[in-house]
Amino acid sequence: MVLLGTVTLCCAIVAGTLALLEPVFGRAPQRQIAESKPVDVVAPAAVRVVGAPFVPNVKPRER
Repeated sequence: MVLLGTVTLCCAIVAGTLALLEPVFGRAPQRQIAESKPVDVVAPAAVRVVGAPFVPNVKPRER
C-alpha cells in the first residue's frame, strides 16, 4: 500500500507540474491522421504450413 501511495503521489506531482507549465510551453502539436498510410486489413497475409497438420486428440485411449 505504501508503494502504491508513493507511485500515485509521484504521478500526481508530475501531472500537476505539467498542467501548471502548460501555458508557458503551450500544447504539443497533434499529429494528423491523414499523414499515416492506410492499412489493408481485408487481404490476409499468406501463411506457409510446414509439416503435418495438427489434429487434436479427442479420444485419448485410442492412439
